[in-house]
Formats: sequence, structure tokens, C-alpha cells
Amino acid sequence: MALTGLFLCLFLVVHLAGNLQLLDASPEGRLKFNAYAEFMTSFPLIKVVSYVLYFSILFHAFDGLLLALQNRRARPVRYVKEKPMANRTWYSGQMAVLGTLVLVFLVIHMKSFWYEMHWGGLPNDADGNKDLFTVVNAAFHQGWYVALYVGMMGVLAFHLMHGFQSAFQSLGLNHPRYTPLIKNVGILFAVMVPVLFAMIPVWMFYFNA
Repeated sequence: MALTGLFLCLFLVVHLAGNLQLLDASPEGRLKFNAYAEFMTSFPLIKVVSYVLYFSILFHAFDGLLLALQNRRARPVRYVKEKPMANRTWYSGQMAVLGTLVLVFLVIHMKSFWYEMHWGGLPNDADGNKDLFTVVNAAFHQGWYVALYVGMMGVLAFHLMHGFQSAFQSLGLNHPRYTPLIKNVGILFAVMVPVLFAMIPVWMFYFNA
């Protein structure tokens, strides 16, 4: 669970770096993004890594739900009096719900872009690459999709807020000197990555023709 979670965090950084190219809506910027998308779906090593990514997503989701069920079965009778906020944050107790929401959004997101890139029959741009930029731009000019995307980035932020630091704890990487640093880096990561992702559709909705 911890290893797949950290791998998915690394994927988020790589995916964000590529998607930030969408902020450049100039003709050259569109061609560069399409070239990037073509490379990410055709380069042999990247294709191998993508299969590891698909496995990690499915394993992480399945394992998370399994752990949630095991925790519930371990205490079938609830406490008479609970203080859930005494020793934990509310989002740390809702990781299964947050993760499920992220998974549902991921399916919608992949249908909108990943599926279209592979099997959607996209037209080619001036350089002969599939014109994924036009598909993304059209999607991000739909208000409901932009609102859904931004909202789900908020859900992702809360999921990462707990998941990032708990991954290191699960791996036994605890130390009085380094744990506070890991916690602060985790908070920064959980805030900055979703905010930057959310900025892309908002920018395209308001400023891209």
C-alpha cells in the first residue's frame, strides 16, 4: 500500500509536469503538447512503465478497500462513545471514501483523454501527431467538467495529506529528527500538486480560445 502510494505520488509529479504545457495555447505550444502526448504513448520504456502504473492504481485501490473492510470487521460493534477527532484528523478516517472518489474520477478522466488518445480516432495536427490538445481544450471549456475537476483535486489533496506521510510511517521510516520534515513536505505536496492541477482547467476555461 505504501510503495504503490509513493509510486503514484511520483507519477502525479511527472503527469503534472507534462500537463503544465497546456497553459501555452499558442500554435507552437499546442504542437509541443501533442508531441509530448505522442511520446508518452509510443516510447517503449514509457509503455512498460505505464503497465506498472495501471497495476499500481488497481492494487492500491483494491488494497485500500480491503484494509477498510478488515478494520470494520475487526470491530463489528461500534464504541458507545467515540471521539474521532481526539487523535486524528477527519480525513485520515475517511481515506477509503476519498480514495474511492478519486478512483471514480480517474475512470472518467481516462475515458475523456487516455481512451481518446489511444482509440478515439483523433485527427492529426500540423506535425502529424494526434491532436490531443484540442480534445483537452474542448473538455476544459465545459463548466461542469471544470467544476468536477477542481472539486476532485480538493478530494485528492485531503487523500494525499494523510497518505503521503503515512506511507513513510508504514515503511518504518520514523525518526524524531526526520518525521516532522516528512510531515511538512507531505503537506506542501498535498496542497501544491492538486492546486497546480486545478489551475490548468481554470486557466483554459477563462483564457484559452
